Amino acid sequence: MSTAATAAAQTVRLTAGRSRERNVGSLVFLGLLWFSLFFGVMVLVVLIIDTMLKGSVRFDSDLLFSYESSLNPESTGFRAGILGSLWLMVTTAVMAVPLGIAAAVYLEEFSNSRRWYNRIIEVNLQNLAAVPSIVYGLLAVAVMALFGFQQKNIVLGGAIALALLILPVVIITSREALRAVPREIRDGSLALGATQWQTTWRQTLPSAIPGIATGTILGLSRAIGEAAPLLLLGLGAVRFDPEGVLSRVTALPIQIYRLSTQSQVAFQEAASAGIIVLLVMILLLNGVAIFIRNKFQRSW
Repeated sequence: MSTAATAAAQTVRLTAGRSRERNVGSLVFLGLLWFSLFFGVMVLVVLIIDTMLKGSVRFDSDLLFSYESSLNPESTGFRAGILGSLWLMVTTAVMAVPLGIAAAVYLEEFSNSRRWYNRIIEVNLQNLAAVPSIVYGLLAVAVMALFGFQQKNIVLGGAIALALLILPVVIITSREALRAVPREIRDGSLALGATQWQTTWRQTLPSAIPGIATGTILGLSRAIGEAAPLLLLGLGAVRFDPEGVLSRVTALPIQIYRLSTQSQVAFQEAASAGIIVLLVMILLLNGVAIFIRNKFQRSW
């Protein structure tokens, strides 16, 4: 009996990660893991600090409120890129978020996983989440050509590319949020006479909104820093504010890429400052996602 109790206690310690047994191999492996983490974080910190120092001379009002200028590099700014990125993010959210949530609700609540077409959708979702972003740019070009658009460097074209990019992420995170809702909530609603659609609309979906919102914002924060799919659409230098979804547009990552390829020191400094602006925008989006998660997350 004591042997069984000892074995059970040892199993609990191992599964809980509290085993005191250490050998040379495990210690070396643990040290390599910590060193890899430390090295990666330190490289990132050094890069950010170096970029901030290079761009510190351009942290002024012209950086945010002036347009890109090839004649006066000391006052070139990112007004068109910042506004263009905001236009792209809003349009992308309008296109991708409702479709992604609707697809997640169907797949998680209504679909039959034994049907062949649902299995195909499942496999493709997992594969699409790992597709390089430049492929979505090619797909957006094909979609724009299919609908007869002559100009592809417009807000709608960029939003299509970014919506296709984040759609698998939105679907997968929304499904995880729906799956986290306890089954008892669904069973209780159905037991009281509600239909499956009423249960999903009034019980399951509201309970999963914090997780859905967090995943959606994280997907948008990924899209705001993408440049590869937008380059394929021909987004370039634009020196005016977008006025609609059919207006020509540029984006902040595109402007940073263009300026970083210039040889003048002033353009290099502006590109470094633009990188910090983009990082701030991404951190703000991530901060909103963390706030929503901590504010509205429920413990079941």
